[in-house]
Amino acid sequence: QVQLVESGGGLVQAGGSLRLSCAASGRSVSTYAMGWFRQAPGKEREFVAGIRWIGGSTAYADSVRGRFTISRDNAKNTVYLQMNSLKPEDTAVYYCAAVPTRRYNPVVGTPGDYDYWGPGTQVTVSS
Repeated sequence: QVQLVESGGGLVQAGGSLRLSCAASGRSVSTYAMGWFRQAPGKEREFVAGIRWIGGSTAYADSVRGRFTISRDNAKNTVYLQMNSLKPEDTAVYYCAAVPTRRYNPVVGTPGDYDYWGPGTQVTVSS
């Protein structure tokens, strides 16, 4: 079992920044890869970024590449998502999720592949 809790969401103006955190706990957290997803009202949940605990290789959706940065702190079992140059279309509930490393696909982030999810944190970007 892995437990995930997100924090750091809020309301920000377009062009601003936010940093989301995802605290992970449970057994063998390092055997999982971590992903950030988001879901806007009326839309499907979509992959935003992913990272491996071991090695730290990262992956990004085209819509956020160059603006968002995913990172991790192994000592704290925490994954971060630094979001810069935010746009109104980034408004969504952001979720942290964990997938066994052997099933992690950095090219195609499929929500159904991920075993554990946090409750989500709301990000609202005003124009």
